[in-house]
Amino acid sequence: MKQARFVRRLFVYMVAFIAAVVFIGILRVTMGETLREILLDADASFWPFTIQNIMWVALFLGFGELFLRWSSATDEENQLKRGYLPTDGRKLDITTIDKIREGIASRKYGKEAFLPRMIQRTLDQFKVSGKSDQAISVLNSSLELYMHEIDLRYSMLRYLTWLIPSLGFIGTVMGIMFALQYAGVPANAESEDFLYQVTSRLGVAFTTTLVALIMSAILVLIQSIIQSKEERALNEAGQYCLDNLILRLEDEK
Repeated sequence: MKQARFVRRLFVYMVAFIAAVVFIGILRVTMGETLREILLDADASFWPFTIQNIMWVALFLGFGELFLRWSSATDEENQLKRGYLPTDGRKLDITTIDKIREGIASRKYGKEAFLPRMIQRTLDQFKVSGKSDQAISVLNSSLELYMHEIDLRYSMLRYLTWLIPSLGFIGTVMGIMFALQYAGVPANAESEDFLYQVTSRLGVAFTTTLVALIMSAILVLIQSIIQSKEERALNEAGQYCLDNLILRLEDEK
């Protein structure tokens, strides 16, 4: 399973990188000279290896990671539709509990999603102790662990949302440095367009940070929406276990 997830993530990253390259090419062909300078630093001597292009690649990698998280959140929501637990209101005896555990174990991806893992842990504890209060304790502990697991899944996105503004600040510093280097050449200082050349370099330098902040804001907005979707799916799974499992367990005498 881990290898399959790694291969899938690698494939999504490759698609995101190719999409970023295509998008950069479209911007270079369709945008005007001013926008090309702001968004791509298209006139740089070292193009296409500019800070702006690296920022676009990081943004699209973030979109790829968001797609993975959205797909996972959707799968977690769909778990509630798979009928792991009976919903007819009857008490759960040992025979029914064994059937539920066997049904979860027989599913191909039964141990990946939160809900089946939560059910199996809770039932295992109940079979060992025969006490519903201990089963509740395991359920609560599982919810806390899975909430932490969700938070860990967004570590790459948090890094990208930090990386993009950092790249923007680096681009600004580099732009200021290049502008000062140009201004420090005596021959350039005597040029008629000296002021224009310096201010244009500084303008691109500062817009790099602006573009980076906008990119980061977009990523954070979408991340918050998808993370809330994943956390809501976990909360619904916990409510499902409470209504259809915990409240129907009978302590062994």
